[in-house]
Amino acid sequence: MCGIAGFWRGSAYKNTNWLEETASNMVNTLIQRGPDDSGTWVDSEVGLAFGHRRLSIIDVSDAGHQPMISEDGRYVITYNGEIYNFRELRRQLEKLGYQFRTRSDTEVMLVSFMEWGVNSSLDRFNGMFAFALWDRKNRYLWLARDRIGEKPLYYGMQNGTFFFSSELKAICAHPEFIPRIDRDALVSYMRLSYIPAPHSIYKGVKKLLPGHLLCLKSPVSEVDIPKSYWSLEDAYQIGMRERFQGSEDEAADELELKLKKTVKSRMVSDVPLGAFLSGGIDSSTVVALMQSQIDLPVNTFTIGFQEQEFNEAVHAKKVAEYLGTNHTEMYLSPQEAMDVIPSLTAMYDEPFADSSQIPTHLISQLARQHVTVALSGDGGDELFAGYNRYIQAEKHWRFISAIPIRYRKLFSTSMMSIRGDSIDKLYKRFEFLLPMGLRISLPAEKYQKAAHVFSMSGINEVYKRLVSIIYRPERYLCLGTEPISLLDDLALWNNNTDFISDMQKLDLLTYLPDDLLAKVDRASMAVSLETRVPFLDHNIVEFVMSLPMEFKLKNNKGKHLLRKVLYKYVPKEIMERPKMGFTIPIGEWLRGPLKDWATDLIEPSRLKNDGYFDPNPVHQLWNGHLDGHTNWGHQLWNVLMLQSWLEKHS
Repeated sequence: MCGIAGFWRGSAYKNTNWLEETASNMVNTLIQRGPDDSGTWVDSEVGLAFGHRRLSIIDVSDAGHQPMISEDGRYVITYNGEIYNFRELRRQLEKLGYQFRTRSDTEVMLVSFMEWGVNSSLDRFNGMFAFALWDRKNRYLWLARDRIGEKPLYYGMQNGTFFFSSELKAICAHPEFIPRIDRDALVSYMRLSYIPAPHSIYKGVKKLLPGHLLCLKSPVSEVDIPKSYWSLEDAYQIGMRERFQGSEDEAADELELKLKKTVKSRMVSDVPLGAFLSGGIDSSTVVALMQSQIDLPVNTFTIGFQEQEFNEAVHAKKVAEYLGTNHTEMYLSPQEAMDVIPSLTAMYDEPFADSSQIPTHLISQLARQHVTVALSGDGGDELFAGYNRYIQAEKHWRFISAIPIRYRKLFSTSMMSIRGDSIDKLYKRFEFLLPMGLRISLPAEKYQKAAHVFSMSGINEVYKRLVSIIYRPERYLCLGTEPISLLDDLALWNNNTDFISDMQKLDLLTYLPDDLLAKVDRASMAVSLETRVPFLDHNIVEFVMSLPMEFKLKNNKGKHLLRKVLYKYVPKEIMERPKMGFTIPIGEWLRGPLKDWATDLIEPSRLKNDGYFDPNPVHQLWNGHLDGHTNWGHQLWNVLMLQSWLEKHS
């Protein structure tokens, strides 16, 4: 895992020292992504410069130094990530007569480009990656990002200079770049807690979409139209047409074989390796398949909370004990959370408000004390219909769509009049009557979302409401118009016949790469820990797309097929419990230990002077939260993280 950065001025620039120093300054802002080595490479004839910071994982010798030049001198690459099938590709290339100087996957990539070209090589690569490649012969600059979006890549242009980097801070370090906040992007952020691709916080800077490739013949050539080399939508459509033809048991066996192979490929490392373990289905499956393929205990790591409603550590410990892993756990206090908050704006570069960013960073910090690589279970919910909202949305829509809209809106208003604390108390009183599989966390928050759903006019609106932290974000901001996003693309809905598959697809296209993967990447890379996500191997994704819904969702419970695989390794009774999610008691903490910090950030005169928020609706939200009528913790966290970011960056 590494950090990359660079720029292209587009004309000869003979001051080689300035090119090298500027590239070095840019990439050295990413030292946490690559503390082991650094390098630069420049082509003064065209004013191009590459920078690289290295975290040594495969071939930790100096032979893996980047930027790296191909043997024939044609290609130069700066690259972040891992190509998991590089050994297989190397054997193919050796049969064609190529010889290798190193054991690194970087050299395999360069030789692949020499033999097969860029597009064909991308089709062959199985991995997580973001790279910039300079073709010295044709003077083309290529940028590419992996299929699902595990690794980040920003790019943009100002005043004739093209910039790229793993994180925004590297672009901001270029002396000719002037950051200008995009207020429209802030509206999307307030809705979702993140800024969705291709947008970024700065005007003129974009995120390269997952599975996309950008080829530049000059810095100003078509920088806004990258091409797709792999499409989730295509994989989805193929899966819908070419359904898996075997039985459920045959599908489970096939999934187990594919997952074992994928997990094994993610365990290749020349440095210590472990895994995050929450005790849920996804991470437990990854750890179980890891442990089944090695003799030594797997190193596993868990974060716990004193607040039992949020604490998964006790469940993770049971799984770890059963599998015999070398388990380490840490219980998180409000003070430890507060200690992380000041570093979040630098860690995430742009406003980001998924509050699980705090425990994700702390579990990464915990793991880094013991290992350099950690596997995670991200992607399981999106692939195997694990989110409760999938079931709720379809059920609600099937029921309410038969009711005239005017009556639905009246019912929605009536539901919203009930206080959130009353919902929590009522739920806790009668929770014991519910089967374990139907119990939920944060009942008031889920109730409020359901209440809004009754006023929706279409399933696409239902989905957008369910994924929105703040449903009408414009009312909180002074300026800005929310840009059109994939959430508004009706073409992605499958003619209203397969709602859950459509919601899964949209989560894979948006929430997964822009929230979950971004969160894990920044939180782990801030402590120089590489994370790997076995579920997101494109072969797994394509296989799961071909499975009928009844293999994923059965008896109102998601991850049916994945559970069948896991129960071969861990007894069912250990795993049967309500789904919790990896989150923190942010609402409770904002009324308690974080109250003074929050009060200072959203003080009315400060909001007015900053000029981004309308103080009145923000303080209605704050006062409603403090008096306990409802839990607006996540909504307030969006406001507070933006204020905290503006304090540092504006």
